[in-house]
Amino acid sequence: MAIDRVPDLKRCRALGIEPAVIGRSKQSKRQPRRTNRKVSEYGLQLREKQKAKFIYGVLERQFRNYYEKAKNMQGVTGENLLKLLERRIDNVVFRLGLANTRKQARQVVRHGHITVNGKRLDIPSALVEVGDVIAVCEKSQSNAFFKALKETNNALSAPAWLEADQENLKGNVVRFPSRDEIDVPVNEQSIIELYSR
Repeated sequence: MAIDRVPDLKRCRALGIEPAVIGRSKQSKRQPRRTNRKVSEYGLQLREKQKAKFIYGVLERQFRNYYEKAKNMQGVTGENLLKLLERRIDNVVFRLGLANTRKQARQVVRHGHITVNGKRLDIPSALVEVGDVIAVCEKSQSNAFFKALKETNNALSAPAWLEADQENLKGNVVRFPSRDEIDVPVNEQSIIELYSR
């Protein structure tokens, strides 16, 4: 299995995104280098793709597969791509407030702490459907991490397309997200232009 081992803050600085977007509160002390080099159109498109891949924690082949799936769906391809990425179970766990970052959400899912409709699920790339109930396993609720999570009330930041129940550490998918509810700083049209070259 391929693993991306580049430090988060270094990648944030290179892509020009705020660490808060990926759930990191720590700010880098180093200022980005100013260069007068003009970036080509291809370079701008590539940067947008790299941003999306980095924010959602997806590698190239998987990202390409999401693009192919989005292209075959009805509607705008760029919006479909972001909707597919938002529907990943690791992202949904993060959005529900059951983890502090997407990386942590991915680990929580991989370790088998999450159930979908009562069945244990340990594949972070699985897509949720409307009506799915996402919850923390009964065994895992006694874990110190989840006990502390209950008290912090992270669910207040859950988007409108998800319904969070912080008391019981669960939530459900009310509907699929719309583009204006997806708050990632990515220009999806540039990604589509890059892939359609």
